[in-house]
Amino acid sequence: MNSILAGLFGLDTLSPPLIGVLGLVVVLLLFPFGIELAFAMTLVGFIGFSILVNVDAGMSMLAKSFYDTFTSYGFTVIPLFILMGQVAFNAGIARRLYGAAYRFVGHIPGGLAMATVAGATVFKAICGSSPATAATFSSVAVPEMDRYHYDRRLSAGVVAIVGTLGILLPPSVTLIVFGVITQKSIGRLFLAGLVPGMLIAASFLLVIMVWCRINPALGPRGERSTWKQRAASLPESLFVLLVFLLVIGGLMKGFFTPTEAGSVGTAAVLLLAVGRGDFGVAKFVASINESLRTACMVLMLIAGSTVLGTFLARTTIPMIAADWVTSLPLPPSVIMAIICLIYLIGGSFVDDLAFMVLATPIFFPAVERLGFDPYWFGAIIGVTVMIGVVIPPVAINVFVVRSITNASFGTIYRGILPFTIALIAIGVLLFAFPQIATFLPDALMPEGGPAM
Repeated sequence: MNSILAGLFGLDTLSPPLIGVLGLVVVLLLFPFGIELAFAMTLVGFIGFSILVNVDAGMSMLAKSFYDTFTSYGFTVIPLFILMGQVAFNAGIARRLYGAAYRFVGHIPGGLAMATVAGATVFKAICGSSPATAATFSSVAVPEMDRYHYDRRLSAGVVAIVGTLGILLPPSVTLIVFGVITQKSIGRLFLAGLVPGMLIAASFLLVIMVWCRINPALGPRGERSTWKQRAASLPESLFVLLVFLLVIGGLMKGFFTPTEAGSVGTAAVLLLAVGRGDFGVAKFVASINESLRTACMVLMLIAGSTVLGTFLARTTIPMIAADWVTSLPLPPSVIMAIICLIYLIGGSFVDDLAFMVLATPIFFPAVERLGFDPYWFGAIIGVTVMIGVVIPPVAINVFVVRSITNASFGTIYRGILPFTIALIAIGVLLFAFPQIATFLPDALMPEGGPAM
């Protein structure tokens, strides 16, 4: 097979690294033709490995990669955390969290937009899905902001951007997948993302405050709530925070593995949903269906990445890339900035989670060799992915908001721009001061403690 392929290029034979490069090019070329990246990675990985070894070895590798992925106990954490978010989504918990936040800040200029950020921040404690959050607050917050004559740039922009918070704030599916790929502690990754995520949420609030002060017509004042109404809205928010503390605290102290934490969190959210009496069998079935669909997509990405990664390891491309990157006559910080730029550009054309799955096995060895903290790198990549999900051409959150609100793409992108600038600013701050991401895991869950 190698000789046939080499003949197409007028060569006697192709070296393994060249075959690997051709494989990566084919993966990226298949994506625009509508082939899901998981299947593209699987196909190229299998064919490439078969060329390098033989077809029987390729078949064996393919079967083992899929079997190991779908029977791995460690990967059960993914569907469990997704299910927890879907139960919260279908039970209307986000709607009530938004209402609670509105009671406190709805009466100030831009207050409804601030309530959206606050409600989404709390909602992220039980939902790791970015599109689900964008969809929830598009249907909940935008009609309310329309009622108070908010400019669509602000209302559509803020609901598109708040969905990104789940990429860093626990329980983040993106950080879980990153931990699975790099074999790093998911608990420490959650802690590494917590402070940057809260800083980003605070920066969103600051953007709204400044923007509405410059142009008060963007976000007129809402109604002022009484303290009695505010107090009545707090219990459910406190319950969600308790679930968050239970899940993260249990991980930190080693009481739970990530899978057990996902089980406990899902059970707690399910009890809250059922206890309120508005979560019937139909909503439960819808939660299961959507969770299975999303979890299968993520697991297929991991399985496809495993197949492609095995092929690339055979070509020695990750090691060659690591050697090349570390030998560049540039400061390590500049090299890291280039790596982040590659993630950002790649994620602009391919789904960001998918591109992270594709690129991380290639670049992670170089990051470790350069001496960067892997948990800081996880947080940096999280911020990069946050930017990627709201910039064209592949901006899933924008498409979700567009489909629900019927706002034009131009309006949504103009609304997102100030928040994107804030995201970039926090990314630069995190780049300059890695301790923002590392001090919490080092203090609360030092290496040598519970592994996951």
